[in-house]
Amino acid sequence: MYIKKILWAIALIGLVIFAVIAYYIYGAMFKSNTAFNNDIAYIYVPTDATYPQVREQLEPLLDDIDAFDALANQKKYTTNIKAGRFAISKGMNNNDIINSIRSKNLPIKIAFNNQNSLADLAGRISTQIEADSLSLYNAMTEESFLTENEFSKATALGMYLPNSYEFFWNTSPEGFRDKMLLEYNRFWTDARKAKAKELNLTPNEVITLASIVHEESKQADEQPRVAGVYLNRLRIGMALQADPTLKFAAYQLPKYQNTVIRRVLNVHKVIDSPYNTYKNTGLPPGLIAMPDLSAIKAVLNPEKHNYLYFAADAKRIGYHKFAKTLGQHNNNAREYQKYLSSQGIKR
Repeated sequence: MYIKKILWAIALIGLVIFAVIAYYIYGAMFKSNTAFNNDIAYIYVPTDATYPQVREQLEPLLDDIDAFDALANQKKYTTNIKAGRFAISKGMNNNDIINSIRSKNLPIKIAFNNQNSLADLAGRISTQIEADSLSLYNAMTEESFLTENEFSKATALGMYLPNSYEFFWNTSPEGFRDKMLLEYNRFWTDARKAKAKELNLTPNEVITLASIVHEESKQADEQPRVAGVYLNRLRIGMALQADPTLKFAAYQLPKYQNTVIRRVLNVHKVIDSPYNTYKNTGLPPGLIAMPDLSAIKAVLNPEKHNYLYFAADAKRIGYHKFAKTLGQHNNNAREYQKYLSSQGIKR
């Protein structure tokens, strides 16, 4: 009888211990452990992050960080950290949280447009993914990559077509660059390449001209007409005489650093630069800015006409007046110059 009591006591103690362990396991694994009010919280785990770095982000989001630590250690998450952007939903338990941050790296949408240089683009992208601007710039300008893909430093900006794209937050600089090359090649379909060939232009030249068109006119409905003017000039060997290229050339000089040129003057037309399209015929060596897709499509689908000139329209700001003769153009230009003077714009 005494032995039976001992056995019953041992059994009861075992059940208590089992219940305690079960309660602990339930609390550690299946009990809600979030401390935020929003529906979802995100953490960003850097490449080569340590568990203490992850824990630092998690601590303000969880009710019981110690319980999470215990389960993370048991499930070997503490020694197998994954980089990326991860979501934690309100009401999640520790087990679900660990499963999420270990295997559910979420993509993000990144967007860019109107970047004036690769350095500007690298800076813009670095605010959206893990990679820093210097690493991105170095990847974008890697000489072997540019040569292999028929770009130069002057044309490389044209590879990055402004739009929104899906990336993982922890995408490497080279990964970002390589995916953008895939998007560029996808854009240049056989049909678009054929259109460029009909214009006697390479894809790089199309985008270079599009950068000028875009700087001349931000109006998508006018860009095909502007593109038609420049293509007419190229066809007859006439200098492009594009004011935006003069501004670009000027901004490369110390004299014009940290200035804004609002009015192109004769002094700008004598700047010694391959981007001075008043002194040099043909296209400049590369882009003067990142064109919108509308400008690229305008060059590939230009309006067919006999215009050789255009000047800004003082009565429709943002648009232009087009002319077939120099005399007509001079009248239009004088009208706009008069408008600038009336607004006190002298340079």
